[in-house]
Amino acid sequence: QVQVVESGGGLVQAGGSLRLSCAASGRTFARNAMGWFRQAPGKEREFVASINWSSSATIYADHAKGRFTISRDNAKNTVYLLMNSLTPEDTAVYYCAAKIGMVATSERFDYEYWGQGTQVTVSS
Repeated sequence: QVQVVESGGGLVQAGGSLRLSCAASGRTFARNAMGWFRQAPGKEREFVASINWSSSATIYADHAKGRFTISRDNAKNTVYLLMNSLTPEDTAVYYCAAKIGMVATSERFDYEYWGQGTQVTVSS
């Protein structure tokens, strides 16, 4: 069992940056691939980025490439999402998720454990 708790969301102006954190509990964290997803009002939850257990492989959605960076610190059981050059289109609730297995994927149904989400609002 893995529990995840997101933090770091907030209100930021367009062009600004935020770093989201995801604290995970559970003995298997170091063997879990982790992902970030987001959901805007009236839209489906969509993939943002994911990272494998050793940080040797990452996957980004097209909208995140070149602007967002996912990383993890297994010693701290924490995953991060650094978001730069934010636009109003990035406004959403951001969710952290843990996957049973070490390989990162972009499919939300591959992820078994989800946090409650953290709100990110980007003003124009």
